Amino acid sequence: MLLLPLLGALSLSVYATQSDPSSEEETLRYLQQFGYLQKPLESDSEDFSPEEVQEALRVFQLASQLPGTGVLDDITLEKMRQPRCGLEDPFNQKTLRYLLLGRWRKKNLTYRIYNSTPDMTSAAVRTAIQSAFKYWSDVTPLAFRETINGRADIRISFHQRGISCSRPFDGPGKVLAHADIPEEGAVHFDEDELWTEGSYLGVNLRIIAAHELGHALGLGHSRYSTSLMAPVYTGYKPNFRLHDDDVKGIQALYGKNIQTEEEEKIVTTHVPTSSPEPTPNSPIPNPCNDSLDAIILGPYGKTFAFKGDYMWTVTDFGISPLTRIQALWKGLPGNLDAAVHSQRTKRTYFFKGEKVWRYRDFKLEYGYPKLLTRVLQNIDAALYWEGNQKIFLFKGEGYWQWDEYGWSNLSPNPKKISSLFTGIPPHLDAALTWKNGKVYFFKGDKYWRVNKQLRVERGYPLSKAERWMQCRHFD
Repeated sequence: MLLLPLLGALSLSVYATQSDPSSEEETLRYLQQFGYLQKPLESDSEDFSPEEVQEALRVFQLASQLPGTGVLDDITLEKMRQPRCGLEDPFNQKTLRYLLLGRWRKKNLTYRIYNSTPDMTSAAVRTAIQSAFKYWSDVTPLAFRETINGRADIRISFHQRGISCSRPFDGPGKVLAHADIPEEGAVHFDEDELWTEGSYLGVNLRIIAAHELGHALGLGHSRYSTSLMAPVYTGYKPNFRLHDDDVKGIQALYGKNIQTEEEEKIVTTHVPTSSPEPTPNSPIPNPCNDSLDAIILGPYGKTFAFKGDYMWTVTDFGISPLTRIQALWKGLPGNLDAAVHSQRTKRTYFFKGEKVWRYRDFKLEYGYPKLLTRVLQNIDAALYWEGNQKIFLFKGEGYWQWDEYGWSNLSPNPKKISSLFTGIPPHLDAALTWKNGKVYFFKGDKYWRVNKQLRVERGYPLSKAERWMQCRHFD
C-alpha cells in the first residue's frame, strides 16, 4: 500500500503526520472495506495513488456530514470507529439519494429465525424481528410470514466472531450486522454485541434488524444521517420512524401500501394539510430560511412550529404544508412571542405581548386570553421541563420557573439563564423539551441541545434548517 508517501502528498494536519502508522493503516482498510477505494478491473496495481486516497477520504467525510478536506484528523477517525453495518457504502459513486440493489419477484415473503441471542429472551427476539419487518410492510404491499421449518426466503441468525459465517465479524463494536441483497436472503447479526430492546444500553435489535432487512429487500445505504438506511448506528430511539428517503426507496421497488395510506389520512385529519392562501398583510414564511416564533411538542404528540400567521408540523419525514394558525387554534393571533405544551396538564399556552391564551387540545378555555400580571410582557420563549414538571419562561438574559399547580415566585427580576443552562445564548427565539426528553433552544438558524448537567452538548449549535426542517440538499 502507498501509505507513507501518501501522508506527505496530502499535506495532512499535524495530528495526521504525527499519528502512529496503525491509524493510517486503519483508515486505508476502512476506505477499502466499505467501498470508498476500489480499483478498476483493468488495473494490475495493488496500490492507490495519493489523489485516490484523498478523494476517497473527502467523499467519506462529506457523506458523514464532516468538512470534506481530504485530511485525516481526529474527528474523521472517530467517525470511522463508530458501530455500523457491514455492507459497502456507494457514496464514491456520487449517489444523492437511496440506492436500489435489487428486488424480490414476489410480495409474500417467508422468514425464519435460526437461532437467538442469550442477551434477550427468544420471545423478545421474535418481537423485535416482527417489528423490524413491520416498518417495511406498513409502507409497501409486502407481507412477511414466519416459518419454523424448511428453507425461508429470508434467513436470520446470530454468529460469533469467526464462527460459521462467510464474512466473519470483528468482535464488539465496529460491524454489527450484514445482509445479502435479493434474492439471496441471509441476515446475520454479530453475537459479540449486547443486543437489547427498550434500553439505551447495548445495540437495539429492532432498529438494526430493520436496517439489514432493508438490504435484504433491495435497498443500499442512504447519505441521510437520520435515515434508517444510513450506514452508521446512531443509537436507540424510542419513537423511531422511517425517514422519507427510506420510504421513497422501498416504494420505488415495491410500490405503496394503499390501505395504510388511507388509514394515515384518517389519523391526521386533526391537523389541516391544505396549502394556505397568501394575503398581502401576512407573507408566507419559509421554514428553511426564517427564524421561529415558537415550537412545541403539542397535542397528539405532534411537533408544531410557528411563524407569523402560519404553522406547520415537523416529522421524521420533513415538514407538512403550511397552514394558518387560526385554522387549528381558533381565536389565536399570529406573530406569537412564545408557546409551550404542558405534558403534565395537557394544556397549551400561547404568549403574545401582555396576554396569554390557554387551550385544551385545540379549544380555547373559558376566560382566556388573560393578562400577564406576574412576568414581563413580550417574552422570548417557553418550554415544559420534564425534570421538575415546571414551565420555563425566557426573556432576554433571564428566565422564570412556573408551577401550574402551585405558587411560584414570578418576580419582575428573573434569574440569569447562564446560572442554570451553560452555553445557551440570551434573547432566544423558541425552546422545547422533545420526545427524547432532551431540551432544545433555537435562535436564528441555530439550535442547541443540553445534557443532564444542563450544559450544551458537544458539537452544538447545529443548523435548524438542515436538522429539524430537513432543508439540506445535496448538489
